[in-house]
Amino acid sequence: MVDVQTEIYIGVPRAIVAAFAAEPGNAPHWYSNIALARWLSEPPLRVGSRMAFSARFLGRTLDYSYDVVEFVPGERLVMQTSQGPFPVRTSYNWSDVGNGTHMTLRNDGQPRGFSVVAGVLMAPMMRRAMRKDLAKIKEILEAAA
Repeated sequence: MVDVQTEIYIGVPRAIVAAFAAEPGNAPHWYSNIALARWLSEPPLRVGSRMAFSARFLGRTLDYSYDVVEFVPGERLVMQTSQGPFPVRTSYNWSDVGNGTHMTLRNDGQPRGFSVVAGVLMAPMMRRAMRKDLAKIKEILEAAA
């Protein structure tokens, strides 16, 4: 089992942070490993929405899709992969802190086959990447404010 959670304070109102983070088209701007994101279902975002992503991780290109399994606009978004060698659930949580936002990003999943051994090694790499991604979304949103 891999379970990695990171969090950050972003000096921008929660509605703005949540709307930006929940829009799949914005993912390549703040996720360093995501090269492409596109809708597989019709917007807007809701439970049952599907999105496709293409990412680079450990020197490989990974193509995968996410299904939205929980969505409370401005508060929580939970997506899970519908296929691939490393089924993962990605959760975003947003809450108010003063005039800004506390954002939590969590990835958890159960690697299969070869990935079970790699899972122990993946967690620290995922944590570093997730911290970098949250720093990037903070930079983008605070610069635009």
